[in-house]
Amino acid sequence: MVEKMTLVEKVNVTSGTGWSQDLCVGNTAPANSVGFPALCLQDGPLGLRFTDHSTAFPAGITVGATWNKDLMYQKGKAHGLEAKLKGVNVLLGPSMGPLGRMPAGGRNWEGFGPDPVLQGVAASQEIKGIQDAGVIATAKHLIANEQEHFRQSFEWGLPNALSSNLDDRTLHELYLWPFAESVKAGVASVMCSYNLVNNSYACGNSKLMNGILKDELGFQGFVQSDWLAQRSGVASALAGLDMTMPGDGLRWQDGRSLFGPHLTKAALNGSIPMERLNDMVTRVVAAWYQLKQDNQTQWPAPPPEGNGGPNFSSFTDEKIGLIHPGSDDKTKAEVNKFVDVQGKGKSSHGRLAKQIAAEGTVVVKNDGGILPLDKKGSSKKRDAGGKYKVGIFGEDAGPGDGPNACPDRSCNQGTLGSGWGSGAAEFPYLVPPLEALQSAFDSKSVEITSLLSNDVPAKASSSLFNDQDLCIVFINSDSGEGFESWDGIRADRNDLFAQKGGDKLVQRVARECGKGKSDTIVVVHAVGPVVLERWIDLPGVKAVLLANLPGEESGNALADVVFGDVDASGRLPYTVGKSLSDYGPGGQVLYYPNGVVPQQDFKERLYIDYRHFDKENIAPRYEFGFGLSFTTFEFANLTITEKKAKSASPAPRPDAAAAPPSYSTDVPDPSTALFPPGFRKLKNRIYPYITSTSDVKHGKYPYPKGYDQIQAPSPAGGAEGGNPDLYTSHVSVSVNLKNTGTRKGKQVVQVYVSFPDGVIDNSTGDKIDFPVRQLRGFEKVELEAGKSQNVKIELTRKDFSYWSRGLGNWVMPTEGKFTISVGASSRDLPVSTQW
Repeated sequence: MVEKMTLVEKVNVTSGTGWSQDLCVGNTAPANSVGFPALCLQDGPLGLRFTDHSTAFPAGITVGATWNKDLMYQKGKAHGLEAKLKGVNVLLGPSMGPLGRMPAGGRNWEGFGPDPVLQGVAASQEIKGIQDAGVIATAKHLIANEQEHFRQSFEWGLPNALSSNLDDRTLHELYLWPFAESVKAGVASVMCSYNLVNNSYACGNSKLMNGILKDELGFQGFVQSDWLAQRSGVASALAGLDMTMPGDGLRWQDGRSLFGPHLTKAALNGSIPMERLNDMVTRVVAAWYQLKQDNQTQWPAPPPEGNGGPNFSSFTDEKIGLIHPGSDDKTKAEVNKFVDVQGKGKSSHGRLAKQIAAEGTVVVKNDGGILPLDKKGSSKKRDAGGKYKVGIFGEDAGPGDGPNACPDRSCNQGTLGSGWGSGAAEFPYLVPPLEALQSAFDSKSVEITSLLSNDVPAKASSSLFNDQDLCIVFINSDSGEGFESWDGIRADRNDLFAQKGGDKLVQRVARECGKGKSDTIVVVHAVGPVVLERWIDLPGVKAVLLANLPGEESGNALADVVFGDVDASGRLPYTVGKSLSDYGPGGQVLYYPNGVVPQQDFKERLYIDYRHFDKENIAPRYEFGFGLSFTTFEFANLTITEKKAKSASPAPRPDAAAAPPSYSTDVPDPSTALFPPGFRKLKNRIYPYITSTSDVKHGKYPYPKGYDQIQAPSPAGGAEGGNPDLYTSHVSVSVNLKNTGTRKGKQVVQVYVSFPDGVIDNSTGDKIDFPVRQLRGFEKVELEAGKSQNVKIELTRKDFSYWSRGLGNWVMPTEGKFTISVGASSRDLPVSTQW
């Protein structure tokens, strides 16, 4: 197919048509002569942005908090199916960058938590689900895009983005790990990020895209830019960028693409070898074939050839609208067909969303076993002859002005179900906690009073607090993407405290509930860790639930946990510290530029989140992996079986299983790239054509030194995800898990590895330091009361290896002993052994 394409068709496949030129957030143009369609690319990781009748799933951080691999896959499968039914070819998710270096980072909530293994497992499971539905998944954002301040040129008043500066080992062992897992899972697209990496733009960084992603990790798909992240033309193509999105150039919606006609001219004048352009196109077409999107029964051709393509518009909610809304073309058609893709009955995606939100709710405090609550209330009440009285407080308990009151969810009002930005979705509905709790409590025996505000009058009536037998307080903390801000929060949070006076609300309620004698439960909806220190130890605060970002089924999911319809099985995908400073210097957002090109040095290297807390021996409020259940579990009989002996180096890189296709590299006649006679150009639309053959000027392009020399491939490569020997199992871990409580429940079996002391890298002489322990595997297990199960988890060569900067490869220490610890959190590891 690629061989038969004309030059301008090849450019069509690799260039976006421009923001809002067509119906999706990203659109390419077709190669009509060979039957390759225009592609629709659509946000995002939480749900389908700008669409109707689609599911607003729980956010990535909530999915991570489930620690449930099956739910991760199911969420991806449902999300992919919805995209397919809406006519979306490429889904712009999941997100695994930012990883979560800084707990206040604005977009951390889109990913699954700041541990590379948890992030990698969740991302790969979602990718498998999305692509099993026939849709191209996108692993984003490559790489080290860890804060929103200064992430993008001009967005913050500076001509350049921030540079994330990190060493090779940190890159490989932390930030690249989930991308490697994604490539191993077969992800068909990767999105490069806005920021610079070591002072080279990520979307123009040959080491990242050519050297690491395509060679070392064996990535077979196409690299697309984040929207306006491309900052050069020929240079970025040579560096490995395959597709520019949304097509515009250095400024938003300017219609002046860095690819488009300039890519055509670069191919004609020899700046870009035809071999490279063919490779760019092949990667896109191969992804399309790989996901079987050539099946016209499943993927009908777009109009006028068929009735396929997107059946929604990202730019209007009306049935009839402009087909090229960003141009001067006034042609209208039926752009929104209002196709309901949410599933029905037992296949309803709302049911799945509720289960994910429930399993992603983490109970961190439950004094006296106050949870689960009885729907009929409790016999322990203030008025022996009356109803059990429950007070529900906080704006976050209610509907506010509706879930879609602000564009891209860019305000914190009502109950918080999502962060803001391109990673958010339109809510078809959002069940407020108050509504669900009112429905769940037995109204014959329970009386509910509510105050859906964080501002409690100083002289509030005594009945508001004094008469309550139980108080439930809802507070939250929001953040989002850098193109929007809210109430002084410019995407990254300013601190880790509850917003809108939430802490004061908790203090007031806990102090006055039932004249200070009744219990208070606190529910926190948040984009990440929240500092709880202002009230967590108040005697009235008996239970705390961190419900993360639960999506559309928020209230119903919370009710399922609060009343014990399901076990409390969420576990923290991050560390809850006692202060922001507890996360160390590397955990702090750079809020003010330190240069024309802001510099952020990752000096903490591997030590983020729990790794930092462990290294510095800082006691967190609640550790990574922690969460309470409504039953109890016991770990015993840990054994390991060596499946393969230690050896320093992986097996040699295998020979390539296949050679890439080879096409003619002849440069076509420039006249074939001219605008066709009488062609109507739309304003700001990106076209592949040139206006005159005189535009093609030949000269000597300043290729990088060594560009024409064959480079030795990385010894760490050889297959998708890297050298296949990295994924060879070396140790099988077996542990007995017993439910010692009185009800059915779920436990997450977590396996951590501690490396030997005194490791020396023989290639450099460096002494290698390691985190105290690192998560290397997990399984979520459900057991009936009194039942036991033997749980097995495989540990691979990569799990026991570090990245050697001297060898450019993974190295397994062969001297000394590894410690393998198993338990319920990063600091609750009752059984361990050595290998």
